[in-house]
Amino acid sequence: MTTVTERKKRAGRPTKSVKKELRATVRFTRPEYFIVTEKAAQAGLTPSAYLRQVAIQGRVMARLTDEDKQDIRTIVGMANNINQIAKCCHQEGAVKASLYFRSYRPIFDHFLKRLRA
Repeated sequence: MTTVTERKKRAGRPTKSVKKELRATVRFTRPEYFIVTEKAAQAGLTPSAYLRQVAIQGRVMARLTDEDKQDIRTIVGMANNINQIAKCCHQEGAVKASLYFRSYRPIFDHFLKRLRA
């Protein structure tokens, strides 16, 4: 009589391809800790991921603020308006297109000033 041993699948979480084996501890004062956690939150990271990225790359790119997102939406809308002005220029002539452009020019100037700042 022979017994057949079947291998069972291992239960639980699958093993990671890159395991973080070493630990480095850092001590902060309370104000320093709150600064680090705030910067990590602005970057959309956990404090440990933020500190790891700062230590390796030397900088962390913050996510866009709500104001920046709104500006991008406005610029996309302005690009659509420019396309409409170009279409108008081809259909109705340059005089009509220049009138449209004059109405949008203050908005363009506003965003150009903000981008330069």
